[in-house]
Order: sequence, then C-alpha cells, then structure tokens
Amino acid sequence: MEPLSCVKDKPLLQIIGKTVLERNLDQLNGLVKEVILVIRPNHRGKAVISLFGNRYKKLKIKYVLQKKPLGTGDAAKLALKYLDKRFLLLNGDDLYSKKDIKKVLARFPCILVKKVSNPSAFGIIETKEDLVANFMEKPKKPKSNLANIGLYFLPKEIFDYKIKKSSRGEYEVVDYIKHFIKENKLYYKRAEDWLPLGYCWQLLDANKFFLSELKSVRRGKIEKGCVLKGLVKIGAGTVVKSGSYIEGPVSIGKNCVIGPNCFIRPYTSIGEGCRIGQAVEIKNSMIGKNVNIAHLSYVGDSIISANCNLGAGTITANLRHDNKTIKTMIKGSLLDTQRRKLGAILGENVKTGVGTLIYPGRKIWPAKTTLPGAIVKKDVK
Repeated sequence: MEPLSCVKDKPLLQIIGKTVLERNLDQLNGLVKEVILVIRPNHRGKAVISLFGNRYKKLKIKYVLQKKPLGTGDAAKLALKYLDKRFLLLNGDDLYSKKDIKKVLARFPCILVKKVSNPSAFGIIETKEDLVANFMEKPKKPKSNLANIGLYFLPKEIFDYKIKKSSRGEYEVVDYIKHFIKENKLYYKRAEDWLPLGYCWQLLDANKFFLSELKSVRRGKIEKGCVLKGLVKIGAGTVVKSGSYIEGPVSIGKNCVIGPNCFIRPYTSIGEGCRIGQAVEIKNSMIGKNVNIAHLSYVGDSIISANCNLGAGTITANLRHDNKTIKTMIKGSLLDTQRRKLGAILGENVKTGVGTLIYPGRKIWPAKTTLPGAIVKKDVK
C-alpha cells in the first residue's frame, strides 16, 4: 500500500470521507454487540483509539495490544480472554458486506470465501461438498479457485491447538484452522461483495463501489452555467463556479472551490477543503482533503492524498501507447496491476512543479516534490 501507508495504517485510509475500519464496523453494527480491535502499542495504534474511543454506534469497542508483529494467529489469540464460545474474526483491512457476514453467522463453524480469477495469488481452500477440506497458500497448481478472504466464525477452543511459526516467521490463524478441520466440520459460504485492499490501486475499486451507492445531496453554492448530471453529492460551503461540468457519480466534500470550467467525470471523490482550478479535468480518481490542483491539470485513475499541491499543467498519464496493462514497482519487483488504465499514486503533502508529467502507475512518496517540467518515469521516494 505504499506510499499511502507510509503515514497511516491501511485500516485508517479513507474512502469518501470514511476509514476502511469505520466501513467494516458499519457492517458489523447490529450484528454483534462488541468488537475487539488488535492494535500495535505505538502512535498508529493510538490513532485508532483516538478515532473510536470505547464505542462506535451500537458497538462496544475494546483494544488488545500486539507488542510484536507475530501474525494473525498471534493477534487473534491475544484476544482470547475477551472471547465468547463463538466469535467472529475478520481482517481489519479488507471490506466486507453485512449480507455476507450474515451468511457466515447463519452456519457454524464457517468461513467466507470468494471465487477469484488468479488463485495462485491467494490462500485457496479445497472443498468437499459444503465443507472445507484443506488450505493451500498461493499454490502454483491450485486445485480450486475459491480464495480464503479472512472472515471466520469459529469456536473459542480453536486456540487449544499448538501451532508453529510459518515460513514468514509468523503464527497464522489458518494453521489453527488446519488442525481444527482434521477433527471437525468447517463450512464455507461464498461472498458477493468482498473488496480486497492488498494494493493501493484497489482503493479505486472501493471508491467506485461506494460512489455507486451515493445519494444526490447538493449543498453549497452552484453558480449559473454549471451542468450537474447523475448522482452528485456536494458538501456545505462548497462553491462550484460557472462553466463546470460534473457527471456523476461524484462526491465533493465541504468547503471546496471547483472551477471555473472544470470537468469532473464519473467515479471521482473529492475531499473537504479542496481547490480545483480553471479547466482541470478529473476522472475515476480519489482526491484527499485540502488538495490544490491548479489550472490546466489532468488527473485520471489516480489517488492524490491529503494536502498535496499539483502545480499548473500537471498531467497524470494513465494509458500505455501499446494498450497493455500497467505495471508498477512493489518492493523491488515489477508487478502487473491487471489494469489497462492507472494514473499516479501520491502520498500526503506531495508538491509537483508546473508542467509535471507523471507516467502511468508511478508513485510519489509523502512530502516529495518535482521540479517544473519534470517527467516522472520512476517512483519518487
């Protein structure tokens, strides 16, 4: 998730003004009474506590500290003293729907799975009728295309088994489950709405999903000569200047200035306090809070984090000349994003010089800058 995760943990990244963690808690609200969040005892863990305190809507919130990052199995077992006989366990950094959670809660014990097109990239389950027969981690020759997506309804006794560290040097919750299924039945249900967030560009999929559920609420001031089509949400205190054309679904936060003569295209979300200048075009992008995008700029299929300033004429290229899918560097290796269109990913407080051109799929780390006329061919760290 770098460069987005350089400043904050993935569960605290925002999608249309709400963190990933808040969105998951929204889905749990009304289904369970209490949620235990396993956090690290550092400033990032404190950020979670300051966001939620001891309650979120109808949910009681408790915290467990994981002093060392020893894996999902270790994290889950640390919460043992708070668990009922049956408990729901889910990743804090993927997105699940209430209806899928209900499916799992209706059958005990049970896990949630999803059919995927690239099973070698996931932990895969083998099945026997409606039961889980085995788990395989990123198999080269997968026997199934059903991915384990990190949501489980399990008995507390699962932690009675003893497991060893995996090849990654961590205790994996799946290893507890492997012991369990040798002696017990484990059912599975297929997810409909799971949204994985393993890579930063997958936030664009989540952004699109939640914008599709948008309701049009238009506050602020919309000057004469503007065109607003489809589902468009505009926050209080925002001014949309004359000549701007907004084609929904689009969400614009509070206290923004849009235009004049902007073109805001579908599946764009713009955070609070943004300034979008004359003749700027934005499409299918996430714009964080307090971002300034100066005149004559183009932002397509991109993520621009909070407090960035894009100089006039900044262009995020989002399509290769050969029309192939876009590759980007992840931990020193070139990874195929499987996306035909992908623009730039900017961390917080980035500043681009006027006339900056950013190649498709390139990333700029927090607080970095570019010179006027720069051509960004490689990630800027």
